[in-house]
Amino acid sequence: MTDAVLSAVRAHLTDHLSAPGDPEPEAASVTFLGLEPIEVLRFRGSDLLRYATLGCSRHPMSDPTAMVADPSRGPRAELLLTVRDHEGVTNGVHRALAVLAALPAVEGVVLTDDALLDLGEPLWRGAPFTAVLLEPADVPDLDLPEPADPVCFFEARPITGTEAAWKRLKGTPALREAWEEAGIDLSDPRRAQARL
Repeated sequence: MTDAVLSAVRAHLTDHLSAPGDPEPEAASVTFLGLEPIEVLRFRGSDLLRYATLGCSRHPMSDPTAMVADPSRGPRAELLLTVRDHEGVTNGVHRALAVLAALPAVEGVVLTDDALLDLGEPLWRGAPFTAVLLEPADVPDLDLPEPADPVCFFEARPITGTEAAWKRLKGTPALREAWEEAGIDLSDPRRAQARL
């Protein structure tokens, strides 16, 4: 069923992230030792680049403490990352996004709304962002044939190490409030850090 799932996810993403007449998304495949590859699709809009993972939803995410993983039931997810198209600024972000999408298979992480995923290194060369905060994306869930759970899509918002620490200390609402007060555009890859 995994090939069918990925084909359905690709079609769903293309349907929601492309306009009629847009070219096919560019794709990069990232392979990790002992894991199936994660593909990262890049959709180019008028002034936005939208990256989407393809491969995280291949298998359901499961509780790492469970004795046996259910091969069909359990939450499935893919990650999206949206940035303003500043030529060449986000080179290499596809690899970081693939690493984040591989966390459920590698570390048993279950991707959920409000989750903080910290790489501890820049998301792309020269970036001040080392982590992402997940929130529901503007792509609706994709229903799969029973008994599989639907595929959920999460927007991965790049955040700095200081913002990640603030989120851990004060919570997501406080971080979002700081962004709002500062008028920060979260899709700007050159944005300043929130004053915390």
